[in-house]
Amino acid sequence: MTRYAEFPPCPALRPYVACLWAAQTAGAAPHRVLPDNCVDILWQDSGHAAFAVGMMSAPIWVPSDRPVRTVAVRFRPGAGAIFLGIPLHPLTDTRAGLADLWGRDEADRLRDALWEPRMTTASRLRLIEAALLRRLADVTLRPTAATRAVAIIEAARGVIRVEDVAAVLDVSRQHLALQFRQQVGLTPKLFARICRFRHASATLRADADCDVAAVALDCGYFDQAHLIRDFHDFAGTTPDAWRR
Repeated sequence: MTRYAEFPPCPALRPYVACLWAAQTAGAAPHRVLPDNCVDILWQDSGHAAFAVGMMSAPIWVPSDRPVRTVAVRFRPGAGAIFLGIPLHPLTDTRAGLADLWGRDEADRLRDALWEPRMTTASRLRLIEAALLRRLADVTLRPTAATRAVAIIEAARGVIRVEDVAAVLDVSRQHLALQFRQQVGLTPKLFARICRFRHASATLRADADCDVAAVALDCGYFDQAHLIRDFHDFAGTTPDAWRR
């Protein structure tokens, strides 16, 4: 059994942070995590060092063989690079220790403070926000083709061609793809596929009786088989099994 809750970030972080979250697992069974076009940093009381999880292109099963408490931050697409300080494409489908990204002294101080016995979840999340705000103060922010492309693709729920996104931004497809991989971590095409899949999977979960073929068409798929392929790639299951 896992208890999970999300919390909104403070106003200064809202353009960059989707949420902060906390979880507690009882250690009974592994759980599946699907690609969500986000980058997270996790701190756990298991004794392991904090780590950042990059963009995912496939589902993963997270082992849970003993109780673990987690506090974490989930960045909006394209914002993780601001706080991690590295290009994001080498982090795709893998993780990196926070000490390697922020320096061991800073990472260890934050870890030790977070797991003081008397700390509450709210206090831990405030410490994480304070660390993020310090890092935000050290960078110069400006819109880029990649961040603008993220907004366009998300507004279209992934149903848009990369060529059309590049045309709106008045850049070449090659320039957009390079910048997107560095700042977001995936190609624009894969990012759009995951956006579309997330919309379809949420629709199926919300209505267990809806017609899969109709959902496929409503979400911009060519046909039901195309939707089934994305479920295989991004969830490791079928649409019917997903909504049970």
